[in-house]
Amino acid sequence: MSLTLHESSLPELLAPAGSPDALYAAVGGGADAVYLGGVHLNARMNAHNFDKATLEDGVRFAHKAGSRVYLTLNTMVYDREIPEALDAAYEAAECGVDGLIVADLGIANAIHKVIPSLPLHASTQASAHNAYAGQALADWGFSRFVMAREASLEDIRHAVLHSGMEVEIFVHGALCVSHSGQCLFSSVIGGRSGNRGLCAQPCRLPYCAEGCKSRPKNEYPLSLKDLSLARHVPSLIDAGVASLKIEGRMKSPAYVGGVVSVWRKLLDERRAATDEEMRHLSELFSRDGFTDGYFNQCISPDMLGMRNEEAKSVTAKAEKQVRTDKPVGHLPLDISVTAKAGIPLSLTLSSSLYRQGAEGNRTVSATVYGDTPETALNHPTDRDTLQKQLTRLGGSDYMPYKLGITLDDGLMIPVSKLNALRRAAVEALDAARADAFSSLRSSRNAISAAAQPAASAHSPVGISSYCTARFRRPAQIPPEAEAFFRLIYLPLDTWKPAGEGQAERGVILPPVCFDREVPEVKAALAKVLQNGARHLLLSNLGHLPLVEEVLQSIPNIPTESIVLHGDFRYNVGNRLTSDLLLQKGFADLLLSPELAEPKLRDLCRTDPRAAGAVVYGRMPLMLLEKCLITSLYPTGKIKKDQPLPFGKCGEACAICHKDQAAMTDRRGMTFPVLREYPHRNLVVNSLPLCMTDKEDVLDRSCVVQRHYIFTTESLSDVCHVLQAAKEHKPLGRDVRRIPK
Repeated sequence: MSLTLHESSLPELLAPAGSPDALYAAVGGGADAVYLGGVHLNARMNAHNFDKATLEDGVRFAHKAGSRVYLTLNTMVYDREIPEALDAAYEAAECGVDGLIVADLGIANAIHKVIPSLPLHASTQASAHNAYAGQALADWGFSRFVMAREASLEDIRHAVLHSGMEVEIFVHGALCVSHSGQCLFSSVIGGRSGNRGLCAQPCRLPYCAEGCKSRPKNEYPLSLKDLSLARHVPSLIDAGVASLKIEGRMKSPAYVGGVVSVWRKLLDERRAATDEEMRHLSELFSRDGFTDGYFNQCISPDMLGMRNEEAKSVTAKAEKQVRTDKPVGHLPLDISVTAKAGIPLSLTLSSSLYRQGAEGNRTVSATVYGDTPETALNHPTDRDTLQKQLTRLGGSDYMPYKLGITLDDGLMIPVSKLNALRRAAVEALDAARADAFSSLRSSRNAISAAAQPAASAHSPVGISSYCTARFRRPAQIPPEAEAFFRLIYLPLDTWKPAGEGQAERGVILPPVCFDREVPEVKAALAKVLQNGARHLLLSNLGHLPLVEEVLQSIPNIPTESIVLHGDFRYNVGNRLTSDLLLQKGFADLLLSPELAEPKLRDLCRTDPRAAGAVVYGRMPLMLLEKCLITSLYPTGKIKKDQPLPFGKCGEACAICHKDQAAMTDRRGMTFPVLREYPHRNLVVNSLPLCMTDKEDVLDRSCVVQRHYIFTTESLSDVCHVLQAAKEHKPLGRDVRRIPK
């Protein structure tokens, strides 16, 4: 006899746990795994995070139900925080977590060295968005990466097939309008870093087009509706995604339990959500409904949405209907009973450690024995009775999956004996699974070596500084710049070789390049390499394998002639990360623009190759997949309910290509909005950073490479900046400074 109530070939359902109560609700709703933060270094520092005691309790509770627990260490880490980060990893291993979600490459590399058996997942903050990024991460010790929320189904399928590692995607919850890991808006404007888990959500504030005198049609052009892919569950299963992630560590336990319950049902039944289920999800929380625009490669102004007071009331009512007090057993159980004449009754229960996934999973069994069955006088025990009593698992963490019965005819087994045998078997299996988790935890606690960074053999003291720059177009470069800068970068789509007597020209690779865009980018890169480009400014994990592949296709260009430079978009904030990137072949690095003077000095003094900083320019604040310009400058050809294919922005494209767009906030500050190749929007700061009159600060901070960013500047503006830099004078207008 066999029962089949569960199928195992499903993606992991991963739920947020911003508090212990949310963890209980997630597991009770049927989550295969939860992710949570410790008290330090996670991207939701304002959640009710877990200390060691609550983490141990949470892991024990989740494991008993067959759910995994992942701890987030997904922020940029500063040099002086390296010991704290490693201690957090050790503590997580001691508590028995099943993996770490990490954004900082250097910290991840160090953790992998000291706890090699603890799985590492690359956070969405690591900005991995294509198969190349997955390939790079696999080489660096990661087993899974969280793909950018902006990925389409086509991109997701490609990454699953070609990245060489597990792919996790967000399927439900809030959407950041900027590519994760590429947003400095909150940090630069309000001093609260999104890369440090303290985002103030400036994207949820009102903005209008520059010079707008009337109330704009859409006051919130950066605020996206929540994501929901509940209509696409069959496609997600078919794509082979390893994990489906629900956002919401700042949400209530009722929200978590309610959303997880719906998704659990959809996955188990392998179907798309109904209208009624979508309505229920929306009532639990949404911003004017949901969007799947990125997933469908169909972006429209209809993706925008905000919360109002009525929606908050609806959510409060919906949450009251969600039960979060009693976990529902969902760990599949194999049951085998043998009832034969002359031998003791035996019951074997078997389950895996985890409900889903292969990493660390194995089958655990427990067998218990009862009395020898007696010969029945009147009513022998039949198979239906055995099935009924042995599958009564309510109150446990299990649900019947398969039932095997071996039964001789004519035997009598009291129901009370069957119930007692079942309870004893469940207790024995619980104990066996606890022992297995303890063994797994012990293996992960075998520390192989210390991973503290060694003292550098280099020192920038006494090393001459030099200047580099990036421009958007060659027409912006005045003759004065050729002597002032050692190296001038141009974007891939506007690159031209240097003329005689001019500074060498480097090329900037686009920070985002989905797999569907790779052929275009590879062709453009091959062309500039064949035309003499030798210096490449990289900013994404996937750039390294992409460049290697392009070079292999051009045999007449020696690999050793190509010089790789690391952009500030790598968010380098500590020497473990800078050392790792330098080991990967980078000649020099621009450090995170979020580093204040003391932290900049800590890092710059260790190695002159990792001593670069932006000293002038409008800092890029947000890199947007959703076209902001169409929302700021709507035209008659762009309708709210008319989706726009990627790169098709109607008449607003003319504004986009001329770099004439800008948005204004409530205080009257204006932020230029630029086009980023192949077709994205880049929001830059209202004021430029400027250190032209702070040479002493740069010297004291040991900054060797001093980098200038020119975006909206005219030729005369550039000349004015260069003159101020030569004379070590201020610009004579409002500017920003490197934080003290």
